[in-house]
Amino acid sequence: MQLETQRLVIRDIQFTDWKAIHSYTQLPEVTTYTAWGPNTEVDTQAYVKDVIAQQQPSSRQNYELAICLKNEGTLIGGIGIHIQQTNAEIGYVLNPNYQGKGYVTEAAQAILAYGFETLGVHRIFATCRPANIASEKVMQKIGMIREGIMREHWYYKGEFHDSYLYSILANEYRKYSNESNKKKR
Repeated sequence: MQLETQRLVIRDIQFTDWKAIHSYTQLPEVTTYTAWGPNTEVDTQAYVKDVIAQQQPSSRQNYELAICLKNEGTLIGGIGIHIQQTNAEIGYVLNPNYQGKGYVTEAAQAILAYGFETLGVHRIFATCRPANIASEKVMQKIGMIREGIMREHWYYKGEFHDSYLYSILANEYRKYSNESNKKKR
């Protein structure tokens, strides 16, 4: 599985990627809003092995992918799309050295296109903690609409957490994509 954008290659994770992935999954500032981490090397290696096992089925439902710089091949983060019948959930994480440059937005746009155009899902959603302003901005930039707040729906790291819920429907994606393409011309 591989997608390309103007600046990125988004591809299946390989076991040799574990060190690059670990370089950011071990950082407390990266895992502040995640249900995992900071990772040990064993945690990261187990994650990579699990992701590789999920790549095998012919009726694949889970795509955890590496975000790599096209020109250098450097792995800078990860993005996932997980199919749930006619819905899919996306999520992303980026090495802090590459944040603030639009890479996640670019990768997320590619994943939306893949989800709607290739996988044929009807609705793609994502969540973020209310304090995760950067993640919320990505969702807004890719045309997602905030549906609401899920109050204390998730218990992790010793406490209950709220999440914002965002989504975009296939027809909204097509309209948003057409408008974005017109602006680029």
